Amino acid sequence: MGKKKAKVVHKSGIKIIAQNRRARHDYELLDTFEAGLSLTGTEIKSIRASQVTLQHAFISARDGELWLLEANIAHYVHGNDNNHEPKRPRRLLLHRREIDKILMTLATKGVTCIATKMYLKNGRAKLEIATARGKKKYDKRHDLAKKDAKRTMERALKERY
Repeated sequence: MGKKKAKVVHKSGIKIIAQNRRARHDYELLDTFEAGLSLTGTEIKSIRASQVTLQHAFISARDGELWLLEANIAHYVHGNDNNHEPKRPRRLLLHRREIDKILMTLATKGVTCIATKMYLKNGRAKLEIATARGKKKYDKRHDLAKKDAKRTMERALKERY
């Protein structure tokens, strides 16, 4: 018999499905929120199979609601003719106070809302979204230089002890 693949689930019942690692490099994250997603049956099955890409995903406001756009949830392999569209807009489920706070922040010039992480929390798909401000090129270089300096210090300490 073959070995079963172990699931990576944290103590809190969270299994990370996809991360937008590029977001922390390109944006300065201001506030983060946890949002539910309005999904179809084949979409949640694809999410559980980790078939999600958040690379170009962003959040848009329409009619007082927030929508996830350009997130790619692949077709469910065992689906039928009623399989979902991979890049369809998906409604985000948040409390009205949170939506109002995000919309007020988005009214500020230079601020956008992006998807940073998708995970399963107690069997339900959740999306971590963040209001963010784009970084300038020199900010990115400064962050990389700080990260590199920290790495060299840790190496020096490790060699010393």
